[in-house]
Formats: sequence, structure tokens, C-alpha cells
Amino acid sequence: MRLIFVRHGQTPANVKGILDTRVPGPGLTALGLRQAAALPEALSSEKIEAIYVSTMVRTQLTAAFLAALLELETIERDGLREVSAGDLEGRTDEASVQRYLTTVYGWTTGDLELRMPGGETGTEFLARYDGVVAEAADAGKTAVIISHGAAIRAWCSLRATNLPPDFIVHNQLHNTGVVIVVGDDEGGWIVESFMGEAIGGKAVESAVSGPAGEDIGPQARVARD
Repeated sequence: MRLIFVRHGQTPANVKGILDTRVPGPGLTALGLRQAAALPEALSSEKIEAIYVSTMVRTQLTAAFLAALLELETIERDGLREVSAGDLEGRTDEASVQRYLTTVYGWTTGDLELRMPGGETGTEFLARYDGVVAEAADAGKTAVIISHGAAIRAWCSLRATNLPPDFIVHNQLHNTGVVIVVGDDEGGWIVESFMGEAIGGKAVESAVSGPAGEDIGPQARVARD
């Protein structure tokens, strides 16, 4: 099984550095739309048979160009939505962003019962995300899964056998960054490639990709460790 995880295109909340995880959430910026439009060519070598999106508008808009070219109906699943920010929703301050990221980091280092303030635990996150991955795997097709920065990195860190627990600390995932994972639930998953930058290249890359795709600051890392 081959899963191609793609983070959604840039949103207005990304530009403002807002922790924005409510459904359905915002659409895409002009750059975000260009990033989405670049996906079909960037993924042209892949034999894509299914496209999954979350219940958040930004993933659906990101998938639109690719789905139209391949003449595929997107498959919408709530389990692919972003890690809920809970009480941190809507905040932009560094302390809140680091609290969000270090909570997710706590999950990847084994503390799955750690709860996002007012939000979900790692166990609850995995239950919903694993369900969609299992569905895609059971179909036996090469699938694109358009999801979110923290969610993709958390799932890959927790489920891929070739990534260290602190992978999320050091690896950003910009808008339309791509992670390719191969394997299955029985034999395990392996990250074949991790491309943190926008897949469309420099023409659609941006240094502003929102807090959910960022690495974790040194001070917060020490506090978590």
C-alpha cells in the first residue's frame, strides 16, 4: 500500500500564525490556490487511485485540481482533520503555539494519554486517524491523503517504524509538503520520503506556513523532555 500524505495549501490563518483547527475552517489564500494547482503536475508520476480529504475546507480546495484532472471523487473523512487545539484555539502567542506542539510531541514520545488543553488525547487522535488509514489500506490502492501539518507529522512519527520519536521536533511540513508512506497495518509502515517544502517548488513555496507545520522551539523541547 502506498499513501501519499499532502498538507493542505496556505490559508489566511497560516499567514497570521493562528492556531485554527475548528471545522470547517478557512479557505485558501491566492498562494494556497497556486500551491493546489501545482499538485497535478508535481504528482504526475504517481498512479493515484483515490483521494481522501478531511472535513475542513482547506483540504477540499487543495484536492480540487488533482481530483478534476484524475476524474476522481474525493472521499471526505472527519478522522483526517487537524489535531484539535482545544482551549488554545485562535491564539497566536508563542507560548500557546509551543504548548500545542509540545503536547503532540509528548504523544510521539509515548504519553498518548496527555491531553491537549480542552482538546483530545493522543489515543483519541490515533483512533480517528488510524481508522481512515485502515480504510485506505484495505482498498489496496495508491491513495493521496490531503490532511494537516500536525496530524500528518504526529501519525507518521507514531506509526512509521523508521522514524525516531523526536522526528516532529526537527522536521517542518510546509503547505503542500508531501510524505510518502508504504506498507500496511499488519507489516508496519515505512516513510519512503519526506519533503517538507511545497511540492510545486520555489514558485509556490512560502516561509509562512502556520504554526501546525513548524518545528518545536529549543526551550519548549527541554521543558517537554
